[in-house]
Amino acid sequence: MKNHKVKIDTDKCIGCGLCTRVCVAHNIEVKNKKANILLDNCLTCGQCTAVCPKKAVLITGYKTQQIEKSDKISLNPNEILNVIRFRRTIRQFKNKDISKKVIEQILEAGRLTHTAKNKQDVSFIVLDKEKDKIEQIAIKLLKKIKPLVNLFSPMARNNKVNNHFLFFNAPIVIVVLADEKINGILAAQNMEFVAEAYGLGILFSGFFTSAANISFRIKRELKIPKGKKIAATLVMGYPDVRFLRSVQREEVNVKYM
Repeated sequence: MKNHKVKIDTDKCIGCGLCTRVCVAHNIEVKNKKANILLDNCLTCGQCTAVCPKKAVLITGYKTQQIEKSDKISLNPNEILNVIRFRRTIRQFKNKDISKKVIEQILEAGRLTHTAKNKQDVSFIVLDKEKDKIEQIAIKLLKKIKPLVNLFSPMARNNKVNNHFLFFNAPIVIVVLADEKINGILAAQNMEFVAEAYGLGILFSGFFTSAANISFRIKRELKIPKGKKIAATLVMGYPDVRFLRSVQREEVNVKYM
């Protein structure tokens, strides 16, 4: 990545070789009991910096600092499964603001997402003051194409596109951008988990995501950089509905080979 390089502090290095074991690019070798970087071309994934017992490996160019892992982080599998099991798409939201602190924590979950080739290509647009304006532009587009969609979808014919068809009066909408769509989707999933932990409900608005990706006006209004795609749109707020049980799902479809 630009502006980031792996450096070895040879005074601290003890030549243990742990960095060479975890380097996916095979870009580190131990010679004369000291680790050496072979090429500047590196993923800068940070595995080497995280495993070094002497903090002898560092990556330049970051404003953020590494956090020491002091305690073992344990997750309860059943609790995690229940979060997934009882998760529901929310379209009914309370008229209640989300604090800046909570929004920042949700964005932090997105920022920390592991990305393919360590591209770190995910960015975010938080729609607050401009939310209604952007929604109406997308609504106008959907109303134009709805007659065509009605020809193929009975469900579409039964749905009326009103002024809040996309964001449902939610207080905040976060648009997730990425060069590689999969990276944005992974970030959105992490963000949803943190949002759920704060008692928020989420709607992944596929309608808005699709509309925005084909609308030059929406892209212009959102100031989306060239090359970026809208990977997901998280409509969020405090739920104004309480679900009492999980929904039924088909049995797992899996093949062991």
